[in-house]
Amino acid sequence: MTTSREIAQLCGVSVATVSRVFNQPSTVSRQTRERVERVARELDYRPNESARALASKRSTLLGLVWDTDHRRPGWRHPFLQDLLLGLKSALSAHGYHLLMLATSGAEAGSANLPAVGASLADPVAYVNMTRRHHLGGLILIDSGSDAAAFAAFAQSGIPCVALDVAIEGPRATYVTSDNTGGAEQAVRHLIARGHRRIATITGPPDNQPAIDRLAGYRRAMAEAGLPVPEDYVAEGDFYRASGQAAMRRLLALGEPPTAVFAAGDEMAVGALLAAREAGLRVPGDVALAGFDDIEIAALVDPALTTV
Repeated sequence: MTTSREIAQLCGVSVATVSRVFNQPSTVSRQTRERVERVARELDYRPNESARALASKRSTLLGLVWDTDHRRPGWRHPFLQDLLLGLKSALSAHGYHLLMLATSGAEAGSANLPAVGASLADPVAYVNMTRRHHLGGLILIDSGSDAAAFAAFAQSGIPCVALDVAIEGPRATYVTSDNTGGAEQAVRHLIARGHRRIATITGPPDNQPAIDRLAGYRRAMAEAGLPVPEDYVAEGDFYRASGQAAMRRLLALGEPPTAVFAAGDEMAVGALLAAREAGLRVPGDVALAGFDDIEIAALVDPALTTV
């Protein structure tokens, strides 16, 4: 691996000058900078990110903290794949890179990651890792019952941005969808179509977006004066198979729903498959509405109504 000392010798400059080319380019003449950059490209030289962070007091590495287990959506989920692609695109456009810091309990405990179980049991380990590797900040993705861990990150003083979960801290903020309002909109759409027996397929009970979408469903039903029988709330895990299983349970009820709001499009597709298995027409015999507006919603026949 090429070192900065070798680059310096080949270019006839000091190691400090090579460092300034990559960390403080405005302090080096254009001629010298171009010579160093050309040699670095030829030798595939890559500056050490931790060293650069120390020298420039600005890191281009951000940590992604996301702990999942079998009950929660993981890397295979289309919505989260789109989310990660969006993160990568936005960060790359600004010269940043993403480092994965947390995985599921089944995959954790490697030489590079603290061991975690079904939740982030030791957020201090991740905070220390962030500081040890001089990361510029953390991106936190809600994984369910990790509110205490997320609060610890937010209060650590490290810049944090959480997705789909509210956090408060000196250098923390969050971005979230209007999960409650979106669910209300979907259910109101079904009510406007004349449906009164409307069920829902929810996400995991400890997942914040799932909690908010269930609240939106209940609010829309209450506003319309419609009852919500206990067995009209069927739990899923945001994946297609769980939506299919939940829809089978709903259709097997003595008084099955005429419409179903699925808290995720993947589950809505599963519900569509279950309806077809039962010989039902969608939306003729049973109506469906989803959430997320992922690509597959427009590809199935009939196309899903989704928010």
